[in-house]
Amino acid sequence: MAIPLLGAGIVSELVIIGLIALVLFVVMKLAKLIFRLVFGIIINSVLGVMLILILNYLFALGINLSWQVLVPIAVFGLPASGTLVLLKLLGVSAI
Repeated sequence: MAIPLLGAGIVSELVIIGLIALVLFVVMKLAKLIFRLVFGIIINSVLGVMLILILNYLFALGINLSWQVLVPIAVFGLPASGTLVLLKLLGVSAI
């Protein structure tokens, strides 16, 4: 007695379902990666601005929050804040 084979319609439906599942898996992995990256950048930028505000309050550094200060902090976050504070302490008056 022979084993009946699946019909061509059922096989093509299973292939389509498998491809849809694979595409959904890849999209979800990419979405998770992008979300983590964007969330990390936002947190780093907010912490950079908070650092400048706190250091200005505690030590009266006199770093103004102008666009020349906010753009590097928004792009680079905490390292930019540290660099700006270091430049201010070294006497660079461009900021």
